Amino acid sequence: MSLDMKEHPDAEVQKNQVLTLEDWKEKWVTRHISFHQEQGHQLLKKHLDTFLKGQSGLRVFFPLCGKAVEMKWFADRGHTVVGVEISEIGIREFFAEQNLSYTEEPLAEIAGAKVFKSSSGSISLYCCSIFDLPRANIGKFDRIWDRGALVAINPGDHDRYADIILSLLRKEFQYLVAVLSYDPTKHAGPPFYVPSAELKRLFEK
Repeated sequence: MSLDMKEHPDAEVQKNQVLTLEDWKEKWVTRHISFHQEQGHQLLKKHLDTFLKGQSGLRVFFPLCGKAVEMKWFADRGHTVVGVEISEIGIREFFAEQNLSYTEEPLAEIAGAKVFKSSSGSISLYCCSIFDLPRANIGKFDRIWDRGALVAINPGDHDRYADIILSLLRKEFQYLVAVLSYDPTKHAGPPFYVPSAELKRLFEK
């Protein structure tokens, strides 16, 4: 399910917009992180029961996780959380702000990449590009909470991104994606405007 937008006739205007991984790292350095919601995402709170369906012991994936407080919400409910984030600053701040001890180790498959794991073992955060994520190693997921990943991905990378998301889903799954409604001719993004037709094209299958 998606939350929620109207179609805009000028949705194509952003299609050539590109941010690099270094651009995203720089946002954390310069504290341009208005995308972070300290109290968690209100729409996830509203739809949480529908999203979880009363199930326990789920595996939940957070693409482009930043330091999302919702990761601790799920871990505290007994679920296992895996996230991926390009900024080591964001990952370290998550553990510090949530008062969680953790370990870190290099990822042999990816030069310079690391994985950070909470001491409880319930949260594992990969510091790398989502497109480099070692999918075979992290397994499949029951839930994906996309609180700001699809709208941050360069529009030209939507198909690559959808391929990763679909490859990580178990047969019975819930994928909740939050998107924004605005006039894309007045804002270059990110967050980028993702019309409902694009969501349908990417994920209808």
